[in-house]
Amino acid sequence: MSQFYKITLFFLASLVLTHSAIAQDKSAYQLFNSKGKKVAFQKMLKEASQSDIVFFGELHNNAISHWLQYELTNELNKSRKLILGAEMFEADNQEGLNQYLQSLINEDSLSSKVRLWPNYPTDYKPLVKLAKEHQLPFIATNVPRRYASQVYRKGVESLDSLSTEEKNWMAPLPFAYDSNVACYKNMLSMGGGHGGENLPKAQALKDATMAYFILKNFEAGKLFIHYNGAYHSDNHEGIVWQIRQNNQNLKIITISTVNQSDLKKLTDENKGKADFIICVDEDMTPTY
Repeated sequence: MSQFYKITLFFLASLVLTHSAIAQDKSAYQLFNSKGKKVAFQKMLKEASQSDIVFFGELHNNAISHWLQYELTNELNKSRKLILGAEMFEADNQEGLNQYLQSLINEDSLSSKVRLWPNYPTDYKPLVKLAKEHQLPFIATNVPRRYASQVYRKGVESLDSLSTEEKNWMAPLPFAYDSNVACYKNMLSMGGGHGGENLPKAQALKDATMAYFILKNFEAGKLFIHYNGAYHSDNHEGIVWQIRQNNQNLKIITISTVNQSDLKKLTDENKGKADFIICVDEDMTPTY
């Protein structure tokens, strides 16, 4: 066999092996825009960097979601002055969170002063650590859970009897609510009618409170990144709808996270959920 044919056979064999390796590659996620077109991380980064507020809608136990939260925040911090905020921290714990960010208390004291979610060490600690290292504000935006539970059990009217201090930990009363907004309408049907409109109103209290503290702490020229469960900002509803009741001029970018068995194409059901949709392989190991 001539040297030429040997080289040709070697080249063809290499192509076959390379193609086989590529065919067997597994992707953990695929990023899409709202219309279902595949886009690169850099595209999302560029759009986010030109906005006033970014809502990063996560699946709470999704490792890819949490990793990309950190990566996006870290990259944005290189070009923009940031303010961070999260559903996972409740407004009455702001003082304890501030003390930790200012190195006035240590990690052990943080866990005693702040009601941390069980997955804080793996999923949210990196973001708080980043804020601490770069001296970024981190806003505890959510209403204390006990008041949302109170609305579900006793109705919105029960909040009127709270003290002035307690009312400072939530959106001013009465907060905006529209039963025709899809996220609230769907929640009523998902709840099977249990609790009547108290269930979506409890959700609206959370949304309104997060919107209130985002707007209260927003500074012109800075970028506010907010981390929340995807349902709170999907379809530009929830927190986004609440913000729009008070400010129509802010440029808002939304990100959502979904699970699919096939990452090649975004399903019609998931199109339009957000400006950018992180589609994660449904077999991805959860963080809890």
